[in-house]
Amino acid sequence: MDEASLTSWLTLQAIDGVGDRTLLRLIHAFGAPEAVLNATIADLISAGCSCELAASVRRGLEASVRRQIDCQVKVVERLKIQTVTLFDRSYPARLKAIPDPPPLLYVSGSFLPRDEVAVAIVGGRRATPSGRLITEEIAKDLAGCGVTIVSGLARGIDAAAHRGALLGKGRTIAVLGCGIDRTYPSEHHTLRRNIESRGVVISELPIGAAPQSHHFPRRNRIISGLSLGVLVGEAAIDSGSLITARLALEQGREVFAVPGSLKEEACRGSNRLIKEGAKLIEGAQDILDEILPQVDARQRTTLYLDSIGIEVRVPLGKDETLVYEALSYEARSIDAVIERTGLSAAQVSAVLLSLELNGRIRQLPSQQYIRL
Repeated sequence: MDEASLTSWLTLQAIDGVGDRTLLRLIHAFGAPEAVLNATIADLISAGCSCELAASVRRGLEASVRRQIDCQVKVVERLKIQTVTLFDRSYPARLKAIPDPPPLLYVSGSFLPRDEVAVAIVGGRRATPSGRLITEEIAKDLAGCGVTIVSGLARGIDAAAHRGALLGKGRTIAVLGCGIDRTYPSEHHTLRRNIESRGVVISELPIGAAPQSHHFPRRNRIISGLSLGVLVGEAAIDSGSLITARLALEQGREVFAVPGSLKEEACRGSNRLIKEGAKLIEGAQDILDEILPQVDARQRTTLYLDSIGIEVRVPLGKDETLVYEALSYEARSIDAVIERTGLSAAQVSAVLLSLELNGRIRQLPSQQYIRL
């Protein structure tokens, strides 16, 4: 979209009384935002505007708002951000089909046709180490099969989903709850850049929009709208990811959840989803089995369905078996392993290093370890 067209879009969006539905109705009626802005009051009323709204359109914007829009357009130009409207062929087809699609998307990176085969993975920001690890593993396997992973760039499960997709050398889409010229949280700046190189970062919010709390529930309809289904990796009762699951159901998407510890607060919301009918997921294959019937023959050519195989592992030695069995899929400290095995600290440290190098376990912060 050129500078003049974007200015017209943003001008029309900024007029009091012009929400998304009204904006789309007016563009359908007149063909383009420029034509709406140049229409007479009589023509606007004929198109369904109230007398008050027609007068607002003709009156235009205050000088301060026009200057703000000019600044936004300059930022889009400077950062080489793409703008995609609901009327563009490159607008994601699955998102276009939801009841309230965003009229305008700001895009960093590039959409590809294969992104139509996508699964959203969301969850709590205060996820457990095992929750993040399992999420990363599922996202990696799905991405390795050609499935695009959609999430929200938040801390916890979202970040693990994006990282897993990148580890699987697949594609991933991050949907922001702030303007696309911002990164939230700020520590995910490098992760965002990696996503842009292998996928897309998008936002419907205007340039400069802060990550305010009311932006995120509305952002979640885009996450689910881009996807064939939504996996809730780990979520507390008050997690915003449960909003995404509800929106997914309203949009006719599949809802999946990973079971978690009954005693872990971070898992109560996702466990409740399973209780209420969400499909229990133990691995990527469970999701593939559910979404494949929705994928047409053309889209299946983008998938690599033989990518999930059985890994052949070298048998463990006596001490390795002892240490491995002292660990679990919940994080445990090195002191706990020493106590359970009866081995010396030096022996346990050496065996843990061997198991980690062989891909059997992973070290977490504070000398915590977890099985893979």
